[in-house]
Amino acid sequence: MKALHMIAFMLVVVGGVNWGLVGIDPSYNLVTMLLGGFPVIEQVVYILVGLSAVYLAATHKKDCRTCSAGGVM
Repeated sequence: MKALHMIAFMLVVVGGVNWGLVGIDPSYNLVTMLLGGFPVIEQVVYILVGLSAVYLAATHKKDCRTCSAGGVM
């Protein structure tokens, strides 16, 4: 499960960076720049980023050292 967690985390980071870049300049999309010639693969990446975010949100409290130690969440 650690591998799944790490993959999900990396995809969410990529998604977050991409949204930040799009916020700065809407024409600057990291995923499109890397996979622009393959729109189907772009769509798969966006779906994987979304599923990763859902997975991390659902498993966060169990995996988070701060939350399991009686933190905010």
